[in-house]
Amino acid sequence: MADHDRDDRRRFLKATVGIAAATTAALARAPGTTAAAAQAPATSVPPRLRFGVIGLNHGHIYGQTAAVLAGGGALAGFHAKEDDLAAAFLKRYPDAKRVSDESQILEDASVKLVVSASVPSERAPLGIRVMKHGKDFLVDKPGITSLEQLAEVRRVREETGRIYDIFYGESVENRAVVRANRLVHEGAVGRVIQVTGFGPHRTNPKSRPAWFWDPRYYGGILCDIASHQAYHFLSITGSKTAEVVAAQVANVRHPDQPQFEDFGDAMWRGDGGTGYVRVDWFTPDGLSTWGDGRITILGTDGYIEIRSNVDIAGRKGGEHLFLVDQKETRYVDCSDEKLPFGHDVVSDVLERTQTAMPQAATLLAAELVLRAQAAAQKVAAPAWSRS
Repeated sequence: MADHDRDDRRRFLKATVGIAAATTAALARAPGTTAAAAQAPATSVPPRLRFGVIGLNHGHIYGQTAAVLAGGGALAGFHAKEDDLAAAFLKRYPDAKRVSDESQILEDASVKLVVSASVPSERAPLGIRVMKHGKDFLVDKPGITSLEQLAEVRRVREETGRIYDIFYGESVENRAVVRANRLVHEGAVGRVIQVTGFGPHRTNPKSRPAWFWDPRYYGGILCDIASHQAYHFLSITGSKTAEVVAAQVANVRHPDQPQFEDFGDAMWRGDGGTGYVRVDWFTPDGLSTWGDGRITILGTDGYIEIRSNVDIAGRKGGEHLFLVDQKETRYVDCSDEKLPFGHDVVSDVLERTQTAMPQAATLLAAELVLRAQAAAQKVAAPAWSRS
């Protein structure tokens, strides 16, 4: 790794400490945002397996850890190269044991699952090491940042028979999304024609390290943010095969960071329906949350709209679902929707099932965004208004 790459990474890691702390605090008070992460660390069922954590480089690690604990996991230990990130994790989980090397987790026969939110470009290589050590893997999205990594993940997964789960958080932790998926498969809107997803984010440029602006580390805007929407599309339409129809990315308003992509969209077509996704870094400061995420499911007999994080000028909180069918228009209260993800992850490890994250769909979602990223037309700056 070149010296400037190391410097960029150090700046990223330093900034991540503040991001992780802020994320943890926000999760506890923000309705509709990574609900499992807002749960108390205590398990809701007796421990059923031991798991380890390797890599704390994104705040999503708290949601992942909380979900596995709630599902019956017992935290055997964690490894982080960065003292600051380790201190933040210990503040949340004071009884957790920090180990000095990842091998202490990988070579512990009692550990059955490894959970990670390391730097995105390092996630697939870690997952491959995990699977080769006979353990299952739950990694934050994007779980894979290149097609070459994807090919190796698939090869090793097939060779070892291990599980490679990618934490598409919104699909499993937002009650409105979970409810919508169930309603669709119960026939609430007829046959699905199209799923559209919008994933806007706030940039917060002053808090971002140099790493944030470099797609070599996160794979590009479609690979990163659009991962959620790709999995929504596959799970809602039930598509078993899918292809990219068109994609584009752009740097609209960050000329000082020429490699950065602040806008991207893509169309895909599956054997169960079509999809469109738009992701961006243009959430205005006037919004009460980091992004007005929305999903619209168009069916032959109706449609569903999900407002994941905020109902602007409407109801408070997040996890809003609106259903329009041949009889009425109604708001669906999703507050009682159960979130079984953590329980299902633990059960999958123990029972060798694929309930939490069907492996074909998990990796197909990764492939969709990777192929969209690779095929995306890079829109030239003059085509966009920078005013």
